[in-house]
Amino acid sequence: MRYELYYWPHIQGRGEYVRLALEEGEAEYVDVARLPESEGGGRPAVAKLLQDTANKYQPFAPPLLKAGKAVISHTANILQYLGPRLGLVPKAEAARLYAHGLQLTITDFVREAHDVHHPIANSLYYEDQKSEALRRAGHFRNERLTKFTNYFETVIARGGGRYLLGKSLSYVDLSMFQVMASLNYAFPESMAGLRDKIARLNALHDLVAARPRIARYIASPARLPFSTHDLMRHYPELDA
Repeated sequence: MRYELYYWPHIQGRGEYVRLALEEGEAEYVDVARLPESEGGGRPAVAKLLQDTANKYQPFAPPLLKAGKAVISHTANILQYLGPRLGLVPKAEAARLYAHGLQLTITDFVREAHDVHHPIANSLYYEDQKSEALRRAGHFRNERLTKFTNYFETVIARGGGRYLLGKSLSYVDLSMFQVMASLNYAFPESMAGLRDKIARLNALHDLVAARPRIARYIASPARLPFSTHDLMRHYPELDA
């Protein structure tokens, strides 16, 4: 299968969670929107797929994965599809459902981290909602960040291995690596303060980063840098 990934070309965003699975699974894929517009790429390629009236299963927003004639939307849904095909999830149904549940919890975590800098509306600039963001940031750092990281620490501990599902890597570990990398960029002070309490998560991040295929991807131009246009953004005042 040759996959086509459709996501906005200028940020890692939610598409990065899919890219990591495709890279670790050594899948053949093309990141369509990162192709030149003259070759059918760029943002117009994403818009065209979203507006495709021939597709009766209308997606709402990227990331989108095109697999043959199927167009699959939502990060967790895409990863649930790719997991068994790329060998990134156990075969047992109970484990696959558990992995999907963990991925949905990661989705919630990422959303709450994003809403720190955009607590009112995505259509407003950060500067237009800065006072609300400062208040939201305190709540996130003091309550939600700890709640989510404590939960995933417990998941690893109960699994009896170094990964979220135990002793073998799954797509959920790749996603947690991305979450940890993003949090370390956006909230370095807060994450440093939690270091002793999230030893398993930090070890998981390093374990995934050292995997040959992931290390190769991270070192490549395909891995865009973090920025203040992405899902998690570093504003020092929000990490005070």
